[in-house]
Amino acid sequence: MTLSLRTLALLGCSLSGAVTLTASRVIAQGNGSDDPLTGYSARSSQLETVLEAHIPGFSSPARAEGLSRILSREPHVAGTLGEARTRDYVARVFQQVGFTPEIRTYRIYMPHPTSVRLFRVSPSPQELSLDEDVVPEDSTTVQYPQVLTYNGYSAPGDVTGDVVYANYGLVEDYRTLDSLGISVKGKIVMARYGKSYRGIKAREAEKHGAAALIIYSDPADDGYVRGDVYPDGPMRPPHGVQRGSIYNDNGDPTTPNTPSLPDAPRVPVSETGLPRIPVIPASYATATELLKEVRDTSSSFLPRGWQGGLPFRYHIGTGAPVQARLVVETDVETHPYKDIWDVTATIQGTEFPDEVLVVGGHRDAWGPGAADNVSGTVSVLEIARALNTLAQQGYRPKRTIVFASWDAEEWGLIGSTEYVEEDSARLSKYGVAYFNQDMVAFGPSLSGSGSPSLRPLFREVTRLVRSPRGNGSVYDVWRGEAKLAADSLEPEMDDPGGGSDFAGFYNHLGVPIIEWGFGGPQGIYHSAYDSFHWLSKFGDPGFKYHSATAEIGALLLLRLANADILPYDYVAYARAMRTLADTAAHSVTNRGWSLPWGDLTDAIGKMEHAAAAFNRARDEALRHDMSAATAKRVNAQLLLVERAFVRPEGLHNRPWYRNVIYAADDDNGYANIGLPSINEAIRAGDHALTTAEITDLAGRFTRAAQILTNAARSLR
Repeated sequence: MTLSLRTLALLGCSLSGAVTLTASRVIAQGNGSDDPLTGYSARSSQLETVLEAHIPGFSSPARAEGLSRILSREPHVAGTLGEARTRDYVARVFQQVGFTPEIRTYRIYMPHPTSVRLFRVSPSPQELSLDEDVVPEDSTTVQYPQVLTYNGYSAPGDVTGDVVYANYGLVEDYRTLDSLGISVKGKIVMARYGKSYRGIKAREAEKHGAAALIIYSDPADDGYVRGDVYPDGPMRPPHGVQRGSIYNDNGDPTTPNTPSLPDAPRVPVSETGLPRIPVIPASYATATELLKEVRDTSSSFLPRGWQGGLPFRYHIGTGAPVQARLVVETDVETHPYKDIWDVTATIQGTEFPDEVLVVGGHRDAWGPGAADNVSGTVSVLEIARALNTLAQQGYRPKRTIVFASWDAEEWGLIGSTEYVEEDSARLSKYGVAYFNQDMVAFGPSLSGSGSPSLRPLFREVTRLVRSPRGNGSVYDVWRGEAKLAADSLEPEMDDPGGGSDFAGFYNHLGVPIIEWGFGGPQGIYHSAYDSFHWLSKFGDPGFKYHSATAEIGALLLLRLANADILPYDYVAYARAMRTLADTAAHSVTNRGWSLPWGDLTDAIGKMEHAAAAFNRARDEALRHDMSAATAKRVNAQLLLVERAFVRPEGLHNRPWYRNVIYAADDDNGYANIGLPSINEAIRAGDHALTTAEITDLAGRFTRAAQILTNAARSLR
């Protein structure tokens, strides 16, 4: 529709003048559609269409590659000098594109390891290597010391015990062991990575009396069973290790619900719920040296589904024992608190400056972190460059936009959580949306998740970005891969789960969120091999997917930031809620409980009806002149809709999780649980609590319906 920004610059043209000229033409000629963008007047829609036309093609793959190369040059674990260097570099890039960056420092309880060792005591005593192999063609593995092989927040200790294999270490795996009469008390448990967050594995091992836990990467999950291993392929090589935190809460463990500022009151570490047993990760090469000797009293003893991908029969360990010794030493006595740094940049809004959108991704890593999460950091920087270029030429957004680089996500979503806790009053009242960028470009396949109210907008925006594959838009390829049975169906998006920086915004405050990215097969997660070399060879050769995800983000931010009336889709939201409620009701059909499901489904129906009425009133009002005061009043009411589902006291057993619509499953950590207040009560077998939670949630849907009705009246 318009000349590219690069072409305009080469011609010496002013973007402001060029956009004004093009906007005048579009307004005079019409935008090719009888319908304006959702939430926009006809005139606003035409100008927005012109502005958005500058985004596709703006993000340079070559620039993304250069940013990635520098940011993944060395390991940068939170609390280290390497991470301080990424802080300075991100701040410098923000400055180069015209921002005055803000750096927030938080003091975090975060002991680092000083030594991690593993021994096979019997049979055939020997110390086992925990190191990852150097890959000669990967300069990062050659030039820089590896991060110690450890799990964040492991307790220090020196433990010797018999080895017991517990499959994935899931809640249900321990039920299986209990049913077989097998105890892990005093034993060293070996569990494979996968199917749950590693912190849940640590919690369950400790809960069942284990003396220590080794979490290893099995080749059946991300190694040679899945494909060729690095450097010949993208999968985990024999000595590849998955590091990671085993902390099950969010934010600094010693400052729950408050930011970790210098004068913050701190909870004693003994009251934090941090793990009290040593936990370390291991490669499948190292795990082999223990598991291959484990035996049972019966050769057919292994439960179904417990056999992994190593080339021998797996055993639990009820027969001749294999003994191991695990030693973890940390700086808990000398230097347990460390500084972390969030780096942000802001474009102040023009018409609704109080209303704020945030796009963010974490900067810290367990190694070079090229995929996790230099890719997300690059996307945030490219989005910031695109939108500030428009702003500097006179096209600032109507709403305020914050671009954020979080620290210490890998230790428990700490940087973003501290930011949310510090700014909770502002974000609770004025937070429009949060867009998360985490592992966004390591393959060709698009996936997305988030609040149902924003999913239609996300799908619409993906139609505007050309697929790096060159065969239509990102949406076209996404839809083609989904193999939808009917034209009326849309590509699926997941519900918000857990394990990334959206949690503070969504689970704690109720701010709607979307996260997305392009992925593919990989086995380098949290290892020394998550490097620039791996990413440029296997994850995103040419860095075109880095550019595509940034363009999607820039378009999403522009669309929401410039709307006259915020384009949430609460009809889609209510329909998603009906599905969740039906699923919950079905889960108790065999219990014989009498529950007020009708009250809940009726309330959801009221919300859907009110949302449809609001949409009609909004579209009619936008056909006419609307005062700024009316728009401001209506938008303020719309911000209250999803806040209606935020309960100040939180979930029954998890007070930090205040949003009663979605949460991370408390027995999984990564997976989502919909309507958690109800479903966790059902899981606990508590009929009275389930009844109370259904009644509470029905009241919240009724409240949301009333807010939408009031907003529609304000439009009239």
